[in-house]
Amino acid sequence: MKANIKETLKLYWQYSKHYKLAGVAVVLSCVTQAVVVSITPLYYKKFFDVFGSGLSQSVMVQGLLQILVMVAILGLLDKGLWFVLNKSLLKFEVDTMVDLSGVCFDKIHRHSFTYFNNNFSGALVKRVNYFVRSFEAIVDNIFYQMLPTLITLIVVITVLLLKSWWLGLIVLAWFIVLVISNIIAIRYRLKYDLERNEAESEATAILSDTIVNHNNLRLFNGFRFETKNFKAINEKIRKYRRQSWNFHMNFDSAQLFLGLALNLSLMYVGVRLWQIGRFSIGDFVLLQSYAMLVINRIMWLGNVTRKTYQSLSDASEMTEILNLPLEIVDAPHAKKLAIARGEINFEQADFYFNETRQVLKKFTLDIKGGERLALIGPSGVGKTTIINLLLRNYELGGGKILIDGQNISQVTLESLRASISLVPQDPILFHRSLLENISYGREHATKEEVIKASKQAHCHEFITDLENGYDTLVGERGVKLSGGERQRVAIARAILRGAPILILDEATSSLDSASEGLIQEALEKLMKDKTVIVIAHRLSTIRKMDRIVYVDETGIAETGTHNELVDKPNGLYRKLWERQSAGFLAS
Repeated sequence: MKANIKETLKLYWQYSKHYKLAGVAVVLSCVTQAVVVSITPLYYKKFFDVFGSGLSQSVMVQGLLQILVMVAILGLLDKGLWFVLNKSLLKFEVDTMVDLSGVCFDKIHRHSFTYFNNNFSGALVKRVNYFVRSFEAIVDNIFYQMLPTLITLIVVITVLLLKSWWLGLIVLAWFIVLVISNIIAIRYRLKYDLERNEAESEATAILSDTIVNHNNLRLFNGFRFETKNFKAINEKIRKYRRQSWNFHMNFDSAQLFLGLALNLSLMYVGVRLWQIGRFSIGDFVLLQSYAMLVINRIMWLGNVTRKTYQSLSDASEMTEILNLPLEIVDAPHAKKLAIARGEINFEQADFYFNETRQVLKKFTLDIKGGERLALIGPSGVGKTTIINLLLRNYELGGGKILIDGQNISQVTLESLRASISLVPQDPILFHRSLLENISYGREHATKEEVIKASKQAHCHEFITDLENGYDTLVGERGVKLSGGERQRVAIARAILRGAPILILDEATSSLDSASEGLIQEALEKLMKDKTVIVIAHRLSTIRKMDRIVYVDETGIAETGTHNELVDKPNGLYRKLWERQSAGFLAS
């Protein structure tokens, strides 16, 4: 935890120092205002001392009015500095928070597919929000409470020491006792904050997971189970919060007694000093003003310090993510991928899931530029993994993949993925308009180009039937559209992208027969002059492919055209074809 706190503060400093001018203005206005507030009671002391000066009434009134003018000037200066502090702090915080939010967004989205598969989206959102808001809370605590309190203590202890060593030492000793007790309390309470934070992350993850899978919750009567599960984690949160808050209340009560002890001690010493003629009425006013000022500051300081540590513990989870090395990055001096033919070569490719389960072993496959190749075979043998490796969503365990002779591990990720269009089996759309979802395939595409691609993908027809047409919002993950409609939108997006390499991963699996016929026609146009890799279980969709590769647990089991594989006696593809075309085989 200590390492995370240090790293969090290091990150906050790294991005906040970009706004040095605002930061300097914050510090100067904060320090100066604290000094002004701390010296103002000296003039109240002078004000009351005038009454015991023995001067004539007219002279006393003149002196009192002069003091009141000075108090007024200090009051105006205090309010002016407070205004400057607020304005400069606003700029400092807002600008830094925007940068922190941006770096969180950037780092999270640069993590690999594996990372997202292992983390709940809701928990990630919570971590980003806590990290950014914690910066605001910590900076507010420093400049509204901690730094002013420190300056006030320095001024108060200095003034009191000049008046009497006893007075200054009492305040200093009281402050040291309070700081030590706060440090002990914070360390004791920190374990509850961390446990609460972990429980809150778990609750957020459960809530997010059930919202995303709300249909499963209803269809499988999971409401009671999920409610019980969510209630159990909330009971843990209740326990940790109660422990933390009970500790808070007990500690705050103890601090109140310490504050009372300070006030009584100072007044006692003041009485003794008055007895020997070293204390005036004005000194009592000063003493009481300082006692109230210090007690209020310090009482808040304890609470603020605990909240600062809580904010740091809240931010620590995001700090772990920001310091977590990326699994897949551009190689040093990586160049842009340059495609001339679109030739793809898998050379002795190895891949493991979780370093234990081997999916590909010495996998070798050569795809000519412009060739249309189909990958088929049983589920779980690595067909989709081959696609993910080509996109560098995963890293190879061994071997290499080349595109036009260029090792994809040595080219930039951005140029690699810009050269490939993917139509996945289950397209997931943004909760944005259809126009925005389709034009996501190519930045700055015109509406006319979007409509042209939509017509080729045969989704223009259903889009124009919608009330808001291309401005229709599709819902989270595209839930307002049917599976077939989502796939046609994904195909339109791929058509608009126009990349030289095209991947179709069960791209027509959600289409009815009538729609599939239309889409196949669109895909024929889309595949022209491109290198195409198709994954399909319905063999009717791949009959016209230039080559079909049958993959099983051992690797490539068969390869050839549809006619060549169908004519192969006892062939794996032939058996699969007969099963799909004729229904059932005799056992």
